[in-house]
Amino acid sequence: MKKLIFALIAGVTAMTAAQAQNPVPYIGLGVASSDHNFKIGGNDYDGDGFKPSLKVFGGVDITPMWGVEAGYTDLRKAEYDYKIGNLNGTGSTEGKRAYVAGKGTMPVNEMFSVYGKLGVGYSKVDSTSSNLNYKESDTGVYAGVGAQYNINKQVALTLEYERYGKSKDFGAKADAITVGARYSF
Repeated sequence: MKKLIFALIAGVTAMTAAQAQNPVPYIGLGVASSDHNFKIGGNDYDGDGFKPSLKVFGGVDITPMWGVEAGYTDLRKAEYDYKIGNLNGTGSTEGKRAYVAGKGTMPVNEMFSVYGKLGVGYSKVDSTSSNLNYKESDTGVYAGVGAQYNINKQVALTLEYERYGKSKDFGAKADAITVGARYSF
């Protein structure tokens, strides 16, 4: 799957770079937050709730309206308690997320724009406890919508809602809210 994602990135980049006149590359950092809860034996258990995680992203604005972006989020460790029959237990999860997406941007004015992203996302969660070990990975549709405020031509602040594939039973849910900053070269 990783080879497919890299081939997709290389192909899209090569095709669009040939058509682009003034592409603008950028990098960014963000804080992504997803709800952490758990479904065991048909029961829902609350975890640590919404936990902030570090997100790193980068891309190329091929035109002012179209671009390509990739990102990676390291999901922080989350703790949970559960009960199966008469057995009580505790556990923890860790995970990661990555995506590659096309990005469409609509400027509202010189300082503010809205955007949407659609592509392929990958999520992985590892859960460990004294009684249960669980691993889940998923490759599926990635989608996001957001807004960007340009402080100047190079620095911008972003706020977005992201969705990584289908719903998850363990750890961070598929939905995330991300606040970030990006720097354009």
